[in-house]
Amino acid sequence: MLDFGLLIQPADLSKYNYIDIPAKDVWGVVMRKDSPLAVKDTIQAVNLLNVPVICSRQAIKQTYSKNEFADWFGEDYDKLNVVTTYNLAYNAAIMVDEGIGYAITLDKIVNTSSDSNLCFRPLEPRLESGLNIVWKKHQVFSAAADLFLKEIQVKFSNL
Repeated sequence: MLDFGLLIQPADLSKYNYIDIPAKDVWGVVMRKDSPLAVKDTIQAVNLLNVPVICSRQAIKQTYSKNEFADWFGEDYDKLNVVTTYNLAYNAAIMVDEGIGYAITLDKIVNTSSDSNLCFRPLEPRLESGLNIVWKKHQVFSAAADLFLKEIQVKFSNL
């Protein structure tokens, strides 16, 4: 039982009240630092055609007849060599570190710091997803949750 959730767009918001967060998450590729693609500043669709790809289920599933990743990738989308999918980026990072493939994921959710074997390269053209803070319609909040909601409503209404 959660009071609030954070959803990455596109998402079905029909069951929820929500607030749009003005920030956007950036999609890209997590790879080993010793990968041939790691020398690139950005990753284009053509770079992914002949490599094993690890995709989030969100990135490859049809969401309300809209698949932003398929639209970004274009007509060669069906030629991708998707070797597996993941629900948690942490698990994808382990698979990438083990050499299984290149993970399509959001920036800053996998450790790509200097002490990691992994790096992140954004997609080009840039692909972004919006975020929503959601809560169930007709939710009865505790005093703390109600205060939190009021604070985020004020914070995001000023932006």
